[in-house]
Amino acid sequence: MTLTGRYLKAVAAQLPRADRDDITAELQDAIETRMEARAADLGRPLTEADEEAVLREMGHPLSVAGRYGSGPHHIVGPDLYPWWMFGVKVSLMIMAVVTVVVAIIRTLVGDVDVSQAIGQTISSFISSGITLIGIATLTGYILERQKVRPDFMVKWRVKDLGLFEMAGMDTDALARGVGGSLGKPAAGQSYRMSPTARALASAVGCVVGLLWWIGLLPIGVIRVEEFGTAINGIDYGLIFRQLVDALYWPVIVWFVARIAFDLYRAARPEAVRVTAAGDLIFGAVQVTLSVWLWQSSPLSPLIQVDSVQTFVERVGNAFQGGDWSLATILMVVVAWSLIATLFTMSGALARLVTGRTPGRD
Repeated sequence: MTLTGRYLKAVAAQLPRADRDDITAELQDAIETRMEARAADLGRPLTEADEEAVLREMGHPLSVAGRYGSGPHHIVGPDLYPWWMFGVKVSLMIMAVVTVVVAIIRTLVGDVDVSQAIGQTISSFISSGITLIGIATLTGYILERQKVRPDFMVKWRVKDLGLFEMAGMDTDALARGVGGSLGKPAAGQSYRMSPTARALASAVGCVVGLLWWIGLLPIGVIRVEEFGTAINGIDYGLIFRQLVDALYWPVIVWFVARIAFDLYRAARPEAVRVTAAGDLIFGAVQVTLSVWLWQSSPLSPLIQVDSVQTFVERVGNAFQGGDWSLATILMVVVAWSLIATLFTMSGALARLVTGRTPGRD
């Protein structure tokens, strides 16, 4: 087989089967034309080296075949790239915060020492960051090949752009609580993200939580099935595995529903009553979970107290003695989650009744 024949065969292998013969014939004609022109310039028949030089000028078979391929010839194009980069930045910011919080908790309860926590935090952030970037790239690849851009890219409003300041925050901005290069709020005003911005941020956080829950994203070198150890004679590992067994699929359903709801809320910020009703439903689910954890779950013997006074005394003793056991921390977390959820539901109820978001036009 001649060099040209091998070249054409290599190109043809990369082409769609339906168009392979036509494209190969067209390419062969182009190559023969170049060969004839080169032979005329040299005034002699082409040698094998001359023939190979012409084929190299045509380009590598993969590149040549790519010119005839359909669809985008890139993973993430220039229009979608800023969105990809923003998603990566925000996801890594959330990932960093969660990883550090987990490391601090593990250090406080004596699961690891400080040096181990630092090393595992760095390792976890790198591995989890690579996973997040891969997921963002796969999402970008899929979106790039859709004929119609998602609504969030084309149907946006200026007053809903608060979330995008997150990607530009610097250290001083974080201390002030505002976007760094975008300046301070006007006098008498506070920095607040729009409903759309909060919805998108919530969706990103739920994606991170879902990936960790199903085991694709270890946080603090802890996968969901590996969390917990025996501390002060209490086998938290066993308790947590029992919780996971009971809640595994309900939590997956909750995350998926929450992500879908947040994306809807971001796309339809004007649907105040609909999203308020959704917040009430999700709040009711969270209240039910908190009550179950407090009263009937495998964790309840460690965190349940008989009265508010007993709760306050237990927390006060922890502050005075500096003995924050994991059971006490979990008790406070569950109680705080219940109170925060009830507060959120009260705001959702007000929006459902009035059809307006307080503090918004």
